[in-house]
Amino acid sequence: MEAKNLKISIAHLYPKFLNLYGDIGNVITLKKRCEWRGIEIEFDEIDIGDPISDHDLYFIGGGQDKQQQDVARELYKNKENLLTQRDSGSVFLGICGGYQLLGHYYQPFDGEKLKGISLLDAYTVAGKKRFIGNVTAKTDLVAPETLVGFENHSGLTYLQGDTKPLAVVTTGNGNNGKDKTEGAYYKNVFGTYLHGSFLPKNPHFADFLIELALEKRYGEKIKLSKLDDTIENKAHQMLVDKAY
Repeated sequence: MEAKNLKISIAHLYPKFLNLYGDIGNVITLKKRCEWRGIEIEFDEIDIGDPISDHDLYFIGGGQDKQQQDVARELYKNKENLLTQRDSGSVFLGICGGYQLLGHYYQPFDGEKLKGISLLDAYTVAGKKRFIGNVTAKTDLVAPETLVGFENHSGLTYLQGDTKPLAVVTTGNGNNGKDKTEGAYYKNVFGTYLHGSFLPKNPHFADFLIELALEKRYGEKIKLSKLDDTIENKAHQMLVDKAY
């Protein structure tokens, strides 16, 4: 099925609280890459107190601990609904703090444990060292296989069960600086520590998410038309294996 006369619904979760390091660029990338192909977008910004209706694709960005606390309480109220959405094939992308809240919990150095929504079988604890710098990692989910971005976190994330690493780090620290994993995925739920923004630097992964969202809506694989990504690909290649 070709991407003609199609539409997808995208929800941006709590952008007023979780939007560090230009994470809004991820939403802009998803929207523009759909618009350039003539794919109609139903877009919804979810704020504190807003109900979360069903969507094909959900995005949640990163934030500081205080903002994570505010969002964690609100997100947990919607846990069962979002678990249902995960199991129905909806696509999720979480960046940094948002990624942590897709797991079971985040334990800061000080303060109470922040409950996550368990879309991923993972947990995060605060570490003593802050990981800052460029990251290159390799994944078998897309081609080209490289993912690039900029990490800035002290949380140490550990994966369990059927949740798998999104990629394997070749430059940088990734999830915890020990096991060479970066990010996580289970079903159509994806998390990563890569900022800067992630999707503009990795247009092939943006298209991968769009295809999954379209497949969720229409029940069959959608072949996206090609875009001229010459500039995007040059920017990506310039960052491959570039240390901070």
